[in-house]
Amino acid sequence: MPEEADNGIAVKPRKKKKKPKKKKSSVNRGAKQSSPPRIPVASLLSSDQFPVGEEVEYLGENAFRTTNEEKRHLDRMNNDFLEEYRHGAEVHRQVRQWAQKNVKPGQSLTEIAEGIENGVRALTGHQGLEEGDDLKGGMGFPTGLSLNHCAAHFTPNAGNKTVLHKEDVMKIDFGVHINGRIVDSAFTMAFDPIYDNLLAAAKDATNAGVREAGIDVRMSDIGAAIQEAMESYEVELGGQSFPVKCIRNLNGHDIIQYSIHGRKSVPIVKGRDQTKIEEGETFAIETFGSTGKGYVWDDMETSHYAKKADTPNIPLRISSARTLLSSISKNFGTLPFCRRYLDRLGHEKYLLGLNNLVSSGIVEAYPPLCDVKGSHTAQFEHKILLRPTVKEVISRRDDY
Repeated sequence: MPEEADNGIAVKPRKKKKKPKKKKSSVNRGAKQSSPPRIPVASLLSSDQFPVGEEVEYLGENAFRTTNEEKRHLDRMNNDFLEEYRHGAEVHRQVRQWAQKNVKPGQSLTEIAEGIENGVRALTGHQGLEEGDDLKGGMGFPTGLSLNHCAAHFTPNAGNKTVLHKEDVMKIDFGVHINGRIVDSAFTMAFDPIYDNLLAAAKDATNAGVREAGIDVRMSDIGAAIQEAMESYEVELGGQSFPVKCIRNLNGHDIIQYSIHGRKSVPIVKGRDQTKIEEGETFAIETFGSTGKGYVWDDMETSHYAKKADTPNIPLRISSARTLLSSISKNFGTLPFCRRYLDRLGHEKYLLGLNNLVSSGIVEAYPPLCDVKGSHTAQFEHKILLRPTVKEVISRRDDY
């Protein structure tokens, strides 16, 4: 019925204005990750929802940083690259938790490596098959699957038939990057409880290093804390007791954009290095424990490589080396790569050219690093950001 106004004239009732419909977000907040992981993290979480790592307030003379307005302003200025790190850390978390549940004895190392790498590429949304796509996001470096006495830098080359066995101790070390912001984190898997103490030693040592690290802290102090934690453990194998030793010639390191190894090293034994950690730096705190000599050297077939930064313009006489260098520069830049990645891009018969790039000093080769045969090694690693206001353990999640 028409309403009657004060002047007696009938008027039509006013129509209620329709509220504008909210645009549906492309973020499917109710969705869950698939198994194996194949849904890009950015479609599960919006950019401001990537989980923050463990935030640890500074103590002592740096305690003022938590509430200092100047430091808080600097922290806000870093928001863009913090989100890139957190994006990569969430990809790492989801892929590694899938690996922890699904990697089993009987699988080949190639199957395990490709499972992890396919997950990382899918979750970052960068498959790396188009020129330059690997530089936008994806693998920060090849998946390390180092067994037993081999501590680091092993990933299977094409044709490798190695199978994971129940008695193996396997280090799983892989990186994720978004726009060159690399999240480097590692863990160790063992399927026989006799190795529990070895794994506990490396995990405890890494956590000790993470706790000790902070702005203005000296490297020697971090190394001493790591060594004290690591060498408080021993392992009983075959009725014989073995002390867990720090592998003294392996270190943690700082990380800069598009470069997994920066300019500083973090020792895992006590020493005299008085270099200090500074505000704004990012570090991989990684520790290696061994039942062997606690010292590694190059051994086995090389799989890891990386183009050196700022290399001089050296004339290359081998045409395959020139072609390969162009492909490496366009697809990986200074990010580490392995032979399987070159196979994936369709390169064939490239070893002569690759060896020429290494001998010319343009590409660095990183052979596997091994202790004495018969020994066992373990590794754990976390990535930390020395933000102006807090230390953020970017790779920390509920699994370790």
